[in-house]
Amino acid sequence: MLFAIVAIAPVQAQTTGTAFCETDMVATIKNVFTLIQFGGPLIGGVIALGATVALPAVSRADRKKELTEMRNQAVVWGVLVAPLGTAIIAFLLNNVVVGGTSCGF
Repeated sequence: MLFAIVAIAPVQAQTTGTAFCETDMVATIKNVFTLIQFGGPLIGGVIALGATVALPAVSRADRKKELTEMRNQAVVWGVLVAPLGTAIIAFLLNNVVVGGTSCGF
């Protein structure tokens, strides 16, 4: 009896994972990942470009420092962290979460 329970449990977990992959929640998660993965660099790039273009027009040193910091943060968070973060989360959902390997994030 114990052997039957141990042998059947992985199969039951896999069918639950497959059923979960067909829900609207998974489609929403995929859409959010896509939005972060492509929208992050787009918004970060626009902010960094705007700060770079505005930098020569500003004469105050404190404003220049703020614009430089804004540009650096836009590049770091928008262009580097957003796509890398979504890749890490997709890896975790595909390889670590039980039954999530069939979703293909």
